[in-house]
Amino acid sequence: MGAALARAAQWTAAGSGTGTLEITPLNESLLNQIIKFAEDFSTRHPREAAFVFREPLEWKTQLGCSVFGEGYEINGATVQSEAKGKDGQPLLLLMASTLRVRSFDQLSSLLQISMEKKLKEAQACLEANRDPIVKILGPEYGTVEGEDMSMLYLLDKVKKDDDPETELKMKIFLLLHQLDLQLLNSSLKHISEDIRLNPAAINNEVNLLKNFSGKGEDTVLESLEYTSDYTFSNGCRAPPWRQVHGEICYLVIKPHDTDPLYITCSTAGVFLNGGELKGKDDIDYERKSDVYKDIVTFLRERSPRFVENMAKQEYNFLKEPTYEKNYQRMEVVDAKVSGQSQNLYDFTEKNIAAIGHGWRCKTLGRFEDVSESSSETEEDEEQPVRRQEGNTDLPSEYWGIQKLAKYLKGGNPTATVIALCSMRDFNLAQETCQLAIRDIGCLEVLINLLDTEEIKCQIGSLKILKEISQNTLIRHAIADLGGLQIMVKILDSPDKDLKCLAAETIANVARFKRARRTVRQHGGIKRLVGLLECISTGSTSLTPYQAKDTEIARCGALALWSCSKSIKNKEAIRKAGGIPLLARWLKCSHANILTPVVGTLQECASEPSYRLAIRTEGMIENLVKNLSSEHEELQMHCASAIFKCAEDKETRDLVRQHGGLQPLSVLLGNSENKQLLGAVTGAIWKCAMSGENVSKFREYKAIEALVGLLTDQPEGVLVNIVGALGECCQEPINRTIIRKCGGIPPLVKLLAGTDQALLVNVTKAVGACATEPENMMIIDRLDGVRLLWSLLKNPNPDVQASAAWAICPCIENAKDAGEMVRSFVGGLELIVNLLKSKNKEVLASVCAAITNIAKDEENLAVITDHGVVPLLSKLANTKNDKLRRHLAEAISHCCMWGSNRVTFGETKAIAPLVRYLKSNDPSVHRATAQALYQLSEDANNCITMHENGVVKLLLAMVGSTDEILQEAAAGCIANIRRLALATEKAKYG
Repeated sequence: MGAALARAAQWTAAGSGTGTLEITPLNESLLNQIIKFAEDFSTRHPREAAFVFREPLEWKTQLGCSVFGEGYEINGATVQSEAKGKDGQPLLLLMASTLRVRSFDQLSSLLQISMEKKLKEAQACLEANRDPIVKILGPEYGTVEGEDMSMLYLLDKVKKDDDPETELKMKIFLLLHQLDLQLLNSSLKHISEDIRLNPAAINNEVNLLKNFSGKGEDTVLESLEYTSDYTFSNGCRAPPWRQVHGEICYLVIKPHDTDPLYITCSTAGVFLNGGELKGKDDIDYERKSDVYKDIVTFLRERSPRFVENMAKQEYNFLKEPTYEKNYQRMEVVDAKVSGQSQNLYDFTEKNIAAIGHGWRCKTLGRFEDVSESSSETEEDEEQPVRRQEGNTDLPSEYWGIQKLAKYLKGGNPTATVIALCSMRDFNLAQETCQLAIRDIGCLEVLINLLDTEEIKCQIGSLKILKEISQNTLIRHAIADLGGLQIMVKILDSPDKDLKCLAAETIANVARFKRARRTVRQHGGIKRLVGLLECISTGSTSLTPYQAKDTEIARCGALALWSCSKSIKNKEAIRKAGGIPLLARWLKCSHANILTPVVGTLQECASEPSYRLAIRTEGMIENLVKNLSSEHEELQMHCASAIFKCAEDKETRDLVRQHGGLQPLSVLLGNSENKQLLGAVTGAIWKCAMSGENVSKFREYKAIEALVGLLTDQPEGVLVNIVGALGECCQEPINRTIIRKCGGIPPLVKLLAGTDQALLVNVTKAVGACATEPENMMIIDRLDGVRLLWSLLKNPNPDVQASAAWAICPCIENAKDAGEMVRSFVGGLELIVNLLKSKNKEVLASVCAAITNIAKDEENLAVITDHGVVPLLSKLANTKNDKLRRHLAEAISHCCMWGSNRVTFGETKAIAPLVRYLKSNDPSVHRATAQALYQLSEDANNCITMHENGVVKLLLAMVGSTDEILQEAAAGCIANIRRLALATEKAKYG
């Protein structure tokens, strides 16, 4: 456990001693394994569980006194266990929020009463006790690098003395050592998926950056140098004793706008190190930052000037010469709007339009990050709709704003403020007014005003920009003109009104990918998260000061909501500490801030690390609580967050425990609001993946309500409704409810649709319903089986597999299944040809369907003619247990016709089947034994089985408690034995 925590677990950059475990899927997996080990320890190892630790494990707990019951003495804020050590001290002691535990018995009990908080408790315990083995057994057992001397020490000590306690410690150490190996092995999969750098890749990147570095104003860096000129034969520059840690080389980088950066390039990525101690040969190797995939990505996060100049280099490479004249004229627009900017008066509208065009070209080159755009995996870039140019039939508002523009452009601060106020008197929500501001060059002036020292001008400008940025064209123009960078800087302003307006405007502008990226690259995410830091989250009645803080947080949450549509921004929000702040605001009662907070959470819940955090930070309870809000938008976002989070069983259980299933069922009655209905049905679908939840949904009449919604709904909503019914159909009583509610005809009708996700869900639901003979009669009458069979032609493998699985119960429960299957012209040839698929799920489902088809002799003859035997044999070398099971069953049933047994032997299916008996899956053993029994009716097959060691494997299964497996194994051995006796008799008489 100590080695795994040191080597495999992912810690924050704070380093040893003060770091915290990051909320990542790998850490969750490691924590869950440790929790299971500790929970089961007292039942699996009772003697070792009673051992008293050398020192208590001590940490700050979130548990209160009320969770402790029998076996504990509670006195005010102090809890102690009745169980005590030889020294008379309690084995568990809770004082205030400090918890001390001194045995595995108490640790096991504590985790069991922690319920949903056990993950947080385990995390807190391990963060506070970085090498728990030392606390449990003593310093001689500590985790050390290199040779495991503790094991040798123990063996030597046990050999020398006959101390029972030493033997007990030895057993505990071995158990902990075994856990350590298990944790390290389970982390290998995650580690193997990481991008690995090599010396050649780093050298190429360094050379490329050097070409664009130097003293010039537009260079990307001032300098970039290796700390060592010596290169080893493997291409590394790091000394050999650092290469064993995966380190390749060290660089000193001097950006234009920061202090020199000392970085380490390793196989795992690039990170900031402690820098030079005395010179180039003496480096502080400790990691001081997160790990980045390459040098450019590292620098993008550290240097805004680097980002800006990189974009300039890219733009200069692509730049057209025709723009050069406009560039010279742009210097006018760069000037601050003040009493000295009279020269702006001299421009006609035509000149302003030309300037606007050239400025957009210039700033697009300055700020757009071309190289990164392809790496963002999110929705397509928002495309502004171009309106037809021309001044005909323009309303009076357009000309009114044009007249006002000259005062905005050329006045002193007082005149500018008056002009801004007058402009706000217009209806800025009207597109004509919005585009007038853009067309006559006011947008550039408004953005330049943000960069002044006049707070009133900044506020006036932002109030206008906030309104007009609802327009797609304006959003893109603001981003092109560099407005986002200035707004991000304003977030540091001490003026609260200014911060609110900047954040709200960012929320409007950051609705497309490039804008979201700009906010992140210029440090906006960290600043926006900072706006959430407020002490008034739990207050119901707010003082004016608290109300203003709440408003700042609301605006920050709105901007984060827009930004959170980007995967990289989600990660940036997490790294900036946004999760606990969002969790804190989720506990407040004000809908105006709850909506953007939950909106941000539901956007981020698509990432596993956020789903884990939402669960462990106790947010599910608050999401459930707000399902009963009076505000439909808030309800919708809460349901959507549950929809995404309920992929995990632990979350599904929490939704039930906190009473969330009933409000979800009630919300099905609001069928008019399709967005809300989509989120609610999605949450019900995912929650229904747990059987305990399905029982509750039945109690709340949710199944009847879902059936009632099967018609006249958008496809997205239908996907969720049918998915939920498919999960509920796993219980027989619910299949009956669906039939009695008239749900089968609309389900069958949906089989004729084209939406792939809907088809996957509806085939599952229809297949589950078909397991009831009464339901099957209705499905057959409505031609549902023919529709399912036609879906085998669908190009989507998921639809093919789902349809094939659904066909299985249809064949099993149809009255005359053989005749029904034969009635589908070309149907048998179609299903046999699907055995050529490359998709394992398709192959498994088709094998299951063939098993059912082969029960009819006439159909078995037809599929044999279509070449089913060699196609099944070709699949025999698979290592997929699900496919193995259904393939073996199909082979077993196909042996019943003609010379198929012999053909299976000739097509080399026997030896791979024997290897199936070494699988860990009992269902594979049963199916394989049955197939081998059928195949053993042929003498040559018996010889092949014997040569491949089948007898020894089957002998172990003759004693199985599974009677079918037992009989099949015994029958196969008997056939082999009979052949051997017959051969012996023929040989010796």
